[in-house]
Amino acid sequence: MIRRLRGEGTSARRAWRSAYVRDIVLGDAVCVVLASVIGYFVRFGTYVEGGARHSLWAAMLLPVLWLAAMHLGRTYEQRFLWVGPDEFRRVFDSAVLLFALVAAVAWGLDLAISRGFVVVAIPLATLLTLLHRYGRRQRLHRARTDGAFQQTTVVVGHRGAVASLHAQLERAAYHGYRVIGCCLPGGRDVDGSADFDGLPVLGAIDEVVDVVRRYEVDTVAVMPCPELDGPGLRRLGWELEMTEAELLLAPAVTEFVGPRVGIRPVCGLPLLHVERPELRGVRRLGKAAVDGGLAALALILTAPLFLGIALAVTTSSRGPVFFRQVRVGRDGQTFSMLKFRSMVHRADRMTDVLTAANDGNGVLYKSKADPRVTRVGRVLRRYSLDELPQLLNVLRGDMSLVGPRPPLPSETERYGADMRRRFLVKPGITGLWQISGRSDLSWDDSVRIDVRYVENWSLSFDLMILWKTIGAVVRGRGAY
Repeated sequence: MIRRLRGEGTSARRAWRSAYVRDIVLGDAVCVVLASVIGYFVRFGTYVEGGARHSLWAAMLLPVLWLAAMHLGRTYEQRFLWVGPDEFRRVFDSAVLLFALVAAVAWGLDLAISRGFVVVAIPLATLLTLLHRYGRRQRLHRARTDGAFQQTTVVVGHRGAVASLHAQLERAAYHGYRVIGCCLPGGRDVDGSADFDGLPVLGAIDEVVDVVRRYEVDTVAVMPCPELDGPGLRRLGWELEMTEAELLLAPAVTEFVGPRVGIRPVCGLPLLHVERPELRGVRRLGKAAVDGGLAALALILTAPLFLGIALAVTTSSRGPVFFRQVRVGRDGQTFSMLKFRSMVHRADRMTDVLTAANDGNGVLYKSKADPRVTRVGRVLRRYSLDELPQLLNVLRGDMSLVGPRPPLPSETERYGADMRRRFLVKPGITGLWQISGRSDLSWDDSVRIDVRYVENWSLSFDLMILWKTIGAVVRGRGAY
């Protein structure tokens, strides 16, 4: 079980990491032993003679091979744990390699290992290990949100960049970065204030190492700034090697993350290479095929729910079952988006009367206590059931399952160059905005999130968003 180790020193604050890794190793061992036992008994029952004997030895040896494969795949390195998909991808890749190795050795040495045992045990071990690690990570994220297992962090850079990163780290508290202060150009003498953005100004940019030692800082996050150019960053990195703090660097192209960015040697220099976004050709056809198939399946499975909601909407208030609204899609083309009606009839004509109660982000009209929403509509919105008819928009090709939020034409009139990037892809029923706060997001956050999705789209990214949408819908945060 994860223990909340709350020491005042850096070493005590980091002690939980070793305990977490030990728990992961122990959990992996339990998962593979369980998978080996199940695989053997599914194939042979209690029989241990003949060919079953070789499979019994394989079942006893598999836990050792499994842990060795996980270690060689670097799935226990702390930099791949806590957040991000790398941990799970490495577990899966290690399992595939082990499966191939076992098959090759059994064939090459002509070992009488049952294929049925291998086919059951290794995939089951993979599934159990992934579930076990996902559960551990979720428990860690909940504990971090409650204030445990924090990494004290100092943000370094100019004021605008520091404020932006501070806000983002506070929103993503489950990452475990607790910002205790900042270092600004000129330190406290910039305007005579000892605080900025609610953070103590602990020193100037050239005093970062002193600040780290004085406050026993775990992490230094550096934003792009001219004071820390190449040589300056290099010296800072060397000086931080004498402390226990880790160094995080934010590239200037912060939205270009994931598969589009790689480091390539150019003229002897390691340079960031940014690939073009792959939004056309085979990848677009693949996304369309997945959208159509999943949307058709979802419509079949939710047909009874469709009928029940339609009946509830019809009987609870006067007006049509569906609400149609013009939205802007890919390449700026408009289309008619469908939703179950959650407001009184012709509620869209009442917006001007209610602008004083706007809880939106300054561009979008939203109200947490909107009197136009019906009782049935509040339930539909709470669990996003009003958006189910958009599956029909997906089948018609107007929308995708995952994408940027579909905007109103009136919104697009206020778009800048950054926001128009969203027109390169179809809008989605769900997206990064859905799992990041929905109506609680500021306009700047909405822009950043939509641009991030467009710049880094991939099928695995879509699947991750679909998975996280389930939790976002159940929690209902930002749904009104």
